[in-house]
Amino acid sequence: MMPDYNTLLLAIGLAGFCLSATLFATWMSAQVERFLLSWSLGIGCIVPAVVVYSIYFDNPDFRIGCLAFALQFLGFAFIYGAAYRFRTGRRGRGRILAAFLASSAIALPWLVAGYDGAGFVALNLLIAAALVATAGEYWRGRDEAPLPLTGMVILYLLTALSFILCAGVLIHDGRMVLGHAPDNWAENLNLVVAIMGISGIGAMSLALNQWRVARNHQRAANTDALTGLLNRRALFDRYGEETVGAHRAAIAFDLDSFKSVNDRHGHAAGDAVLKAFAAVLCDACGAAACVARLGGEEFVVVLDRTLPHRAQHIAECIRADFAAKLIPIGGRSISCTVSAGIAFGNEACASFDSLLSNADKALYEAKRGGRNRVSLAA
Repeated sequence: MMPDYNTLLLAIGLAGFCLSATLFATWMSAQVERFLLSWSLGIGCIVPAVVVYSIYFDNPDFRIGCLAFALQFLGFAFIYGAAYRFRTGRRGRGRILAAFLASSAIALPWLVAGYDGAGFVALNLLIAAALVATAGEYWRGRDEAPLPLTGMVILYLLTALSFILCAGVLIHDGRMVLGHAPDNWAENLNLVVAIMGISGIGAMSLALNQWRVARNHQRAANTDALTGLLNRRALFDRYGEETVGAHRAAIAFDLDSFKSVNDRHGHAAGDAVLKAFAAVLCDACGAAACVARLGGEEFVVVLDRTLPHRAQHIAECIRADFAAKLIPIGGRSISCTVSAGIAFGNEACASFDSLLSNADKALYEAKRGGRNRVSLAA
């Protein structure tokens, strides 16, 4: 037996209130993923919209109807904005405002003019459009977490379909003037689907937030904060337990006379030099190599499936590019050099530790040979 309309309205109101409070509390605990805040604001607008609409259901005054419409448009605009922010990281306030104003401008005049039937058709179609646009944002960003985001897309589209059915029933009825809130099977189905959709989407949104938080913590643990490169821990997590193959090379880099840069120009200048060298490394290696900062002014590049002449060429390019680079420091520019040592995997160098050790020995040979040069391990 289908619950009556007011019971369904109460259920969706309570579900929305609990979800909005949960999402807001989750955002407040860390204040990192702001898409949760937009989502909670959206549901927070829909909850009073449901209350106002229940009043309109018993007292169909156009002013009450306009308020219910406006709150719904604002709520779904915020939900669309949450999806846009989730995908892009940008605020999307202009999109939220544009969606709200456009929807209100299209639907509210019908209600004010007394053509409430046409107004409800517009309401349902506009909300369906907002839900489809929201699903589109999550679909475009699905590579981040394919399974939960695909599930959210499906739920948004099913909810949009229930609003389209409501509009279809009203269009089939053909009355421009109703004089009361619509009450038919499509409206009941819409509320049931909305309750299910809110619960499912809310649970997935919380799961996505926790997944993002965990991923950010892992990234912070594995990333050098200054340069954005991998740190020593991440490098050894990737290669520490592997057997070194014959076609793997490690290039160890050390900035020449780096202490004098800090002493002469200050630590801020030293940080700028480190970041400049990290940029040179990334430009020269691209995605074909693993680039890490081991600490201080020491860096390493690990090349897989490479030949000796290619590793030498990459190291020489990095050395020459960095030596030619002018680094702006407080209204002036300075230049620095770097030394490098290259080691290759072989039968006597079967572990990653030994590969790095050989690269370090070659690096010290470059330092002893006059700096700003590349040496090969024996």
